[in-house]
Amino acid sequence: MRMPYRHKRRLLVFLSIMGPGIITASVDQDAGGITTYTLAGARYGYALLWSIPFIVIALAVVQEMNARMGIVTGKGLADLIRDRLGVRVTLSALLVLALANLANTVANFAGIAASMEIYGISRYLAVPAAFLLLSWVVVKGTYRFVERLFLVSSALYLVYAISAFLAEPPWAEVLKAAVRPTFQMEQGYLIMLITVIGTTITPWMQFYLQSSVVDKGIRLKEYRYARWDAYLGSVISGVMVFFIIVACAATLHTHGVRVETAADAARALEPFAGRYASLFFALGLLNASIFSAAVLPLSTAYAACEALGWQTGVDRRPREAPGFFAIYLVMIGMGAATILWPGLPLIPIMFFSQTLNGILLPFILVIVLQLINDREVMGQAVNSPLVNLIGWGTAFLMSALTILLLITSIF
Repeated sequence: MRMPYRHKRRLLVFLSIMGPGIITASVDQDAGGITTYTLAGARYGYALLWSIPFIVIALAVVQEMNARMGIVTGKGLADLIRDRLGVRVTLSALLVLALANLANTVANFAGIAASMEIYGISRYLAVPAAFLLLSWVVVKGTYRFVERLFLVSSALYLVYAISAFLAEPPWAEVLKAAVRPTFQMEQGYLIMLITVIGTTITPWMQFYLQSSVVDKGIRLKEYRYARWDAYLGSVISGVMVFFIIVACAATLHTHGVRVETAADAARALEPFAGRYASLFFALGLLNASIFSAAVLPLSTAYAACEALGWQTGVDRRPREAPGFFAIYLVMIGMGAATILWPGLPLIPIMFFSQTLNGILLPFILVIVLQLINDREVMGQAVNSPLVNLIGWGTAFLMSALTILLLITSIF
């Protein structure tokens, strides 16, 4: 049966628009994120699966808001913050972003080193090679080339689903845990819940998605396709989180195995799920680490240059946007150099970066909600009451969880 012409045309338009939402949501599953989901499954079994549908809905709403702002205004988030809220707020937001992104970039190079060591390749070879590869791809590539490369990388996250099925979990128990909320007033559980949310909905993604929509040149008449791109990316992200937690819960938690990193989990999976499950998990970690080590510094470069009024864009040459490429190269250079420093405590850095994302998220999210409800900025494209309810609810929830964490830490 042949597809009607109008449906075929819509599909082709969507495929041309598709990219920013899927890439941004996929990068949320970086080395630090995978470590977080690994620890969530290994320590708490299936107990946190119930949070994934709520996280997906919140992520979809946040991504759609940023895509809409970029399309309507033609400006990145940092550019809008500077115009509407002033230099002081802009610098505060940039400080938040740079601190979290640097820690996350270090975490991703740690993921590159750890995953390659599983395959018998030294970090002293793997990390410099990754630095050179990422430098070449972004500095020499065009936006279209880089985006296609990132989309291929997004597709490779399917290896986590393979690992989960090879682990042979009790699917009835898994599905029951996914629909039955459980909550524990215990510090470790609260930290894990904040970190799971914080690594899935992050400050950096709000800057990157909006800037990439602008950089791609998506127009207002194409908005509905960009919206579905944001929604599809959020669903894919949630599915991958689900499979990572299931794979680790079905093997490591069930057998009482304690791990500290995603690389530990990849090695530990082998006795319970087989060699292929272990190798697929390690491949997923490598893919996620390289992918994220490229995108996170890009979000910092976009935001900093927009705030300072400098030229931005992957399509530009280094002589046209020297500040943009310099910031990118400095970020990945610092991330790579840090991992080669002997005796560095990588696990605290990785977990701290994700917890920091969760704590700082309300600050950036409140700014986004202020801007997108400003009729001078958005005209008739301001939030609907339902979108505002979910957006403000997410900001409130993260603030409440952070306060609960502080209370349990003190008492």
